[in-house]
Amino acid sequence: MKEQLDTIISDLQASMGRDAAESANAGEMGGGTPSYAIIGTGMMGREHIRAILQLKQASIVGIFDEDAGSVKRAIREFTQSGHEAPTVYTGLDRLTNDDRIDAILICTPNFTHRQMFDAVKHTGKPIFLEKPMATTLEDAIYLAEASLRYPASILLGMQYRYKSQYQLALSAISNGDVGCVKMISLCEYRPAFLPKVKEWNKFAVYSGGTLVEKCCHYFDLMNRIAASLPARVFASGGRAVNFKDFSYQGQTSDIDDHALVIVDYANGVKGQFTLNMFSEELYEGLTVSGDRGTLRAEEQASFKPGRGSSSKITVEVPGHAAYDGFDCTFPEAIESGGHYGSTLFEHVRFAKRVQGQQTDGASCAEGLWAIITAWMAQESVRTNTVVDVRETLARLGLDPFSEGLIPEFNQSDTPDEANPS
Repeated sequence: MKEQLDTIISDLQASMGRDAAESANAGEMGGGTPSYAIIGTGMMGREHIRAILQLKQASIVGIFDEDAGSVKRAIREFTQSGHEAPTVYTGLDRLTNDDRIDAILICTPNFTHRQMFDAVKHTGKPIFLEKPMATTLEDAIYLAEASLRYPASILLGMQYRYKSQYQLALSAISNGDVGCVKMISLCEYRPAFLPKVKEWNKFAVYSGGTLVEKCCHYFDLMNRIAASLPARVFASGGRAVNFKDFSYQGQTSDIDDHALVIVDYANGVKGQFTLNMFSEELYEGLTVSGDRGTLRAEEQASFKPGRGSSSKITVEVPGHAAYDGFDCTFPEAIESGGHYGSTLFEHVRFAKRVQGQQTDGASCAEGLWAIITAWMAQESVRTNTVVDVRETLARLGLDPFSEGLIPEFNQSDTPDEANPS
């Protein structure tokens, strides 16, 4: 595993150097790097700007955001790193009519994702769509169905799967290191939601709810590891500490700050997820138990300046090289790329998608089922009942089981197999 981590790091570093050289050669031949336009330059939009500039695999020719403060902060990212400031579009029509653009990144607030997609889909250009892909089941299914007809690639912003400990964990599980997976446990302990423009993340109507907004990353991981669809979900959660007296423009916050979630998968795998958003520091943990042994992957980090992070993975299988565990923290040069380095790996994959290559980047089908799992958990919190996924979808008149909407890991599941008695 240590050798694999070294390979992951060296491949990224080589990719960065190779793409910089290829960019120079392309420029000499009259070509050039792919040109991106970014819609939404808030906190995540600016993280993507920094990652793109660091990787040098593409150039950013234009940005659009209705908030002047966000635009100003985005321009500062370019000038402070010695890059030329991009075009600031005054409207989406100007962006979509710019012939320089090869791909579009949508990094606007959650509730606008469908609207933004509809505004740019006529371009037929590759799209990067931030997580969660939507805030409602209807919009998520709409976008997933649209992706099947879309002429170019759509990559979802599920960067957690590229954190060092999760890259190694997913590889080990896929290789059968722990045998047949039986149980999955995930947890996140962290501080409260950060400030956003107009504080949209403090209200479920705009964010989709905490388990959709924040935790779709974890349900994406859980679904991938289970290699199945969720059949039943039970959750308990609410507001214990954060934003209990918070309001913005007369609207009172209703966002949850903790939850316990249990997921029964169609193939018999059991999953659980714990969220606590009133911790002082950040801790993430993943435990996967199979019929051969148990894997543990964890991360300790901080939102406070001057405090580094550390990641570790352990595979408790007799004779395994990682039985006693080892540190798998990315070097600082990678970690600084955003979300402890995972954003850089995500953009390597998007750049390949723009070039027409296939990658393991998150698909719209995977994004859809991450949202379905999270939405069912929110519904369970609301109703204090066990939620049957198929029955609930049928009651809502929704059918996400058609061809192309089920992630590839579960394409063999028929409707009957996805809802065992």
